[in-house]
Amino acid sequence: MAGMRTARRILVGGAALAAAGWALREVPAELGVRPLTSGPDRAARIRRSPQFRDGSFVNTMPEQTTLVTAPPVGLLGELARDREQRHPAGLVPLRVPPADPPPADGVRAIWYGHASTLVEIEGKRVLFDPVWSRRPSPSRFVGPKRHHPVPVELGELPQVDAIAISHDHYDHLDMATVRSLTRTQRAPFLVPLGIGAHLERWGVPAYRIIELDWDEEAQVAGLRFVATAARHFSGRSLTRNDTLWGSWVVAGQARRVFYAGDSGYFEGYRGIGSAHGPFDLTLMPIGAYSPAWPDIHMNPEEAVNAHLDLGGKLLLPVHWATFTLALHPWAEPVERLWREAKARDVKIAVPRPGEAVDASAAPAVEGWWEMLH
Repeated sequence: MAGMRTARRILVGGAALAAAGWALREVPAELGVRPLTSGPDRAARIRRSPQFRDGSFVNTMPEQTTLVTAPPVGLLGELARDREQRHPAGLVPLRVPPADPPPADGVRAIWYGHASTLVEIEGKRVLFDPVWSRRPSPSRFVGPKRHHPVPVELGELPQVDAIAISHDHYDHLDMATVRSLTRTQRAPFLVPLGIGAHLERWGVPAYRIIELDWDEEAQVAGLRFVATAARHFSGRSLTRNDTLWGSWVVAGQARRVFYAGDSGYFEGYRGIGSAHGPFDLTLMPIGAYSPAWPDIHMNPEEAVNAHLDLGGKLLLPVHWATFTLALHPWAEPVERLWREAKARDVKIAVPRPGEAVDASAAPAVEGWWEMLH
């Protein structure tokens, strides 16, 4: 009997180890690649960048004077308190994205949730920061889960002309999504410096990767893409800032769109607006803010400030509703944005995931989230 119990324990232990190994098998690939080790040409470009100093990328704008070096007092209490408010109280309403061709001379946007957005500009399609996985994490079993499904499967997306990535955090750069888009799409990936190393490891051909430093630009499908500044950081492991982060200007013959990626507010938005604006549409992050990290995520009022600095006409909020990444209530970002926009006479659109917004004829804000908190 003792021998049977021992054999059973060995079998159970072996099965548990096998299951753990299976669950973790993709983690090394998810972590990506240190770009300085991915080839001499890329390493030389990185070292020449004005944003690269002493072995890592840095923000050129000043950082906060008081660095947070320990968890804020009362953090554990905050985590335990009001947890239900950080999730929608019901089902987030979805819409089926339109299947018709993009407008030939206008701007239309389809927000899929969090930061993932399809922008149609002058008949071309640009997909920003696509993340279709259930969790923004190196493991499918750990990390915040989606509050709503993606309104369309990846394989059902129309053919796009470009895929633009802002930085390499898991909620903006997703390995499974990249691999699927590599198979199902033909478009190039436009990325800040260093991120091409991740993409190459995940099977994206080098000819489909365009890496840019801030203020560099590329022409794709008749659109001009300019990599512009952001106030953020990067990293898919404990090593930080070995790839660059940024925002994107996309300009057609007459229409312009700005995608902020992730960023704290900084004075540079005025310069971007002066050099590349005004913009028919700005995609601005409004969620996952905290007094503990004021330099890396802007709050809703700062998003309005940045939109005005940029010379934006219509503001479409992103980076909220899909994942819980901070302690504020689920709907607080959009409620604060709506109040601020009304107070400052700023035009905003707050679509449901999957709903199309025509930048020149955006519908009035309906407050669809109000029944979910």
